Amino acid sequence: VQLQASGGGVVQAGGSLRLSCAASGSGVRIYAIGWYRQAPGKQRELVAVARSGGSTDYADSVKGRFTISRDYAKNTASLQMNSLKPEDTAVYYCNTHYGIRKGWEAYGDHEEWGQGTQVTVSS
Repeated sequence: VQLQASGGGVVQAGGSLRLSCAASGSGVRIYAIGWYRQAPGKQRELVAVARSGGSTDYADSVKGRFTISRDYAKNTASLQMNSLKPEDTAVYYCNTHYGIRKGWEAYGDHEEWGQGTQVTVSS
């Protein structure tokens, strides 16, 4: 599986940005797809994830402001980020967990990361 992320950029506080991530690869089943972020001097943290079955999780700091959506047919996901704050400034990384298909089943839990994309929120 390869992940191609797009979006990001520079925006003023209160503004919006949208990140997109496309997973490519044959013979796989995507279990979950989402974003992590890493600010300078800080550990990488989960921002949002969309799992098979429709469940989603968000970091407490982004709840109510960020929305993750997933297109199962296209194996893509988008992260709509509204009401951005300077503390949202970080490199955002797309992440996926997937299994290898054999017939109707999928096996294993493999992980892949996309290239980071910079999000900068100015005050």
